Amino acid sequence: MMIPLQSFLKYLISRTLYNQLLWKQAQTFPLFPALGEMESHMFECVNQAAVHEELEDETRRLCDVRPFLPVLKLVTRNCGRAERLLDSKIGVLIGKGLHELDAINDQEVKDFRCKMLRISEERMQQVQMMTCTEWLQACFSPQLEPAAGTAIMDGVNDRPSDLKVIIHFDQSQVRVCYPVLETLTTLRRLYPNPVLSCAQYIRTCLQAKEPPRLTLVHTSAVKAIFDKEISAIGAVVSRKSSNPPLPLPPKRRVPTVGPIFNECASHFYVVMVQVRAGLFHGTELLCKPAVSSESSRRSDHTWKDSTLEFDISVCDLPRMTRLCIAIYAVMDKVKKQKSTKNPHINKYQTIPWVNTMVFDYKGQLKTGDIILHCWSSFPDELEEMLNPIGTVQTNPYTENATELHIHFLEYSSHSIIFPPFDKVRHSCTMGDNQLKEIMDRDPLSQLCENEKDLIWTLRHDCHENFPQSLPKLLLSVKWSKHEDMAQLQALLQIWPKLSPRAALELLDFNYPDQYVREYAVRCLRDMSDEELSQYLLQLVQVLRYEPYYDCALTHFLLERAQGNRRIGHFLFWHLRSEIHMPAVSVQFSLILEAYCRGSIPHIEVLKKQVEALSKLKSVNELIKLGTIKNARSKTKEAMLTKEAMMTCLRQSGYSETLSDLHSPLNPNVLLSGINVEKCRYMDSKMKPLWIVYNNKLLGGDTLGIIFKNGDDLRQDMLTLQILRLMDLLWKEANLDLRIVPYGCLATGDRAGLIEVVSSADTIANIQLTSSNVAAAAAFNKDALLNWLKERNSGDDLDRAIEEFTLSCAGYCVATYVLGIGDRHSDNIMVRSTGQLFHIDFGHILGNFKSKFGIKRERVPFILTHDFIHVIQQGKTGYTEKFGSFRQYCEEAYLILRKNGNLFITLFALMLTAGLPELTSVKDIQYLKDSLALGKTDDEALKQFRQKFDEALRESWTTKVNWMAHNVAKDNRS
Repeated sequence: MMIPLQSFLKYLISRTLYNQLLWKQAQTFPLFPALGEMESHMFECVNQAAVHEELEDETRRLCDVRPFLPVLKLVTRNCGRAERLLDSKIGVLIGKGLHELDAINDQEVKDFRCKMLRISEERMQQVQMMTCTEWLQACFSPQLEPAAGTAIMDGVNDRPSDLKVIIHFDQSQVRVCYPVLETLTTLRRLYPNPVLSCAQYIRTCLQAKEPPRLTLVHTSAVKAIFDKEISAIGAVVSRKSSNPPLPLPPKRRVPTVGPIFNECASHFYVVMVQVRAGLFHGTELLCKPAVSSESSRRSDHTWKDSTLEFDISVCDLPRMTRLCIAIYAVMDKVKKQKSTKNPHINKYQTIPWVNTMVFDYKGQLKTGDIILHCWSSFPDELEEMLNPIGTVQTNPYTENATELHIHFLEYSSHSIIFPPFDKVRHSCTMGDNQLKEIMDRDPLSQLCENEKDLIWTLRHDCHENFPQSLPKLLLSVKWSKHEDMAQLQALLQIWPKLSPRAALELLDFNYPDQYVREYAVRCLRDMSDEELSQYLLQLVQVLRYEPYYDCALTHFLLERAQGNRRIGHFLFWHLRSEIHMPAVSVQFSLILEAYCRGSIPHIEVLKKQVEALSKLKSVNELIKLGTIKNARSKTKEAMLTKEAMMTCLRQSGYSETLSDLHSPLNPNVLLSGINVEKCRYMDSKMKPLWIVYNNKLLGGDTLGIIFKNGDDLRQDMLTLQILRLMDLLWKEANLDLRIVPYGCLATGDRAGLIEVVSSADTIANIQLTSSNVAAAAAFNKDALLNWLKERNSGDDLDRAIEEFTLSCAGYCVATYVLGIGDRHSDNIMVRSTGQLFHIDFGHILGNFKSKFGIKRERVPFILTHDFIHVIQQGKTGYTEKFGSFRQYCEEAYLILRKNGNLFITLFALMLTAGLPELTSVKDIQYLKDSLALGKTDDEALKQFRQKFDEALRESWTTKVNWMAHNVAKDNRS
């Protein structure tokens, strides 16, 4: 039964009413009694992705569902309502209907989902048994300093005597202020638990001389939330198994692989189809690659009747061996016609490639026929055709992908299973200075064969004296010899635990062995929740290196995420933001489904955020459409488009969805309601939205977020993560450089959010407002100092200048080490409290912008004379203040050098993320050079001082660039 929606769509009402209207109409038909109860039916529609979507959640309005056709179909429910409702919500939440996962004919997928379902149900049963206090700790765990070694009272007596703590009362506008010292002393006496002594928020407020804002919530309100969540779990935790829905036909996709054979009107080609294949363990080639070929005419796309043989015994294959294949056509010109207007055609055309594991997820050697759908690539050299670092998933867009049929031979009448560890272990028999020198090298350093042999010979010395050398020992193993592999795995069982930071390197693609990765995860279990949050971005990316869905890393991330809602929040968004990528779409969907089933109360919170982002995307598209239509008149464009934006945001459907939600940028922040009058869109190509929220807990203050649709924020997100890590490492060394690593989160395909830093302005705006001539503004060295003087006086001005000095030192070192480019005056900002900070990290790792082949940025980092003018409080000549600034820079640089291997590891783990300026190990070489790894501290410090002097000496070039930027900006306005 179907119902047209034309008469109802304009009202945007809920589907509960549609159901009632349809049921009332159906009563007039003769077979109405056969329909049964109304609750046993549900609506189905064709959504915007052109697939059938079951609309179990009837609280969603049609404007949120956005059906592709104005028709709803009534279908019969085939299982319990609670279960169907949960499945529907999870499908909407993760952006992929669960029926798509049901339709995947893959036993590994089915086994993983069954296992995760069982674990999730056990997890929910455990939550049901929690006390209110235990639940509160898991859902609202405090953000703590990872290495808080000092009490919160340290230094409080040095704070201004008028510094207050503002205490709000929940559900009330009433607030009271108390002296900070008295309040914290009282709280520590009432609550001896040491949480307060290392709370990040409290420490940040005290350091910034801002009053901490605390909210008192009545225990009855907390208990009500607790009861509601436990009730939500109870509604589905006793679910019964049901038959899965019938699979839907696959969606048609845009072709991703072009034809192998190109035609040219004036040439005729004989095509030699060749297949190159290799067996790899990580990036190590286990034996000589196999190549087979067969001639073919242009019309013949079949390559057959050939065998690939590899010079390695089956018993010597490592567990994580992968077969990597590339298909290519070598075209030789045979006939040339008279015409000379023919395009140049490369000898090697588009290279389809594909990888598959030699052992399946159960450890069984593959046999028989398999079909692989290839991915496309455009290699520069023949040697790079094989792509061992690529995914082992087959291309899901099968319609136009190159299809490869492979037959794995059967070596025995019985299945060949890779032996479990115990059997492997029992099958084996059981120059210090040079070794130390090798072990001290950075992860990018290559080992020659002699060095590998030395490390392997001294493997027991490594175990006893250099446990941190495990990555280099693993690179020295001959993985094609099962005796060496067995000895390594036995040694691994007694290897001391590495620190979690050191263990991160073992999750790189170079270490694919299952037992190595399980060992690494055991080391990661020692991470605190705060430390895990710091590295969560990389841990999600290295899931790409896991060949099987069911692995130690997946279990670890799900376990920690379901035990701490903040970790779960960011795990959800890191996974969902890349759900559109074919290589990880199924894997990430399965993990998201598992997280949701084990965190049922969190679903509604996340669902609210997903719906809000969908609304913001609609507003952004409306603005883009309006600006295109009114492009002839800038004034008219701005007026009409802003008015349309305001009207849209005031609609109840938008205001309700965009209000009272937890911020995706920080789940601890509640975004109460939009201040529509202060919202705007920014004048750049993608028209980002500047959304301002009221916050009743901030005494009338507002919170700002920027929504971007059309820009990839993942590189910004990585850079800001590294800045947070630098800030942490400096603080661990008792150096606080007042870094401002604002929030940034990718939420989808080229979409995401950026936190607006309050009370801050760009250097460009500060300079332009101090001068009537844009060209002269960049050379006004007093503008910045005067701006700070207008906002601070007396002791506050001294503190603001100290904040500026510290933060300027931090960002000078950070931008140099990371090679951050495009540093114009609109990408550097200053807070009224004095903190300088950088924004917009579209160019990193030394990818500096150029024009007409000339580099526009000729300095290693930004250190202009107006910055020095502020640091020296307007005094001329290099003073003691400048000497302190230089010392801060040098100390900060040496601290980062000590952690150089960690930075290299974190960037290496992001290599397959698809970031535009991080695509190969060559890109990471910039970090090795900027940190002067391999040199002594004295040599490195000498190099840094040369760069410092160069930045100071050539700062005039920066001012010229800023002048050009200011003039261009002034002309645009």
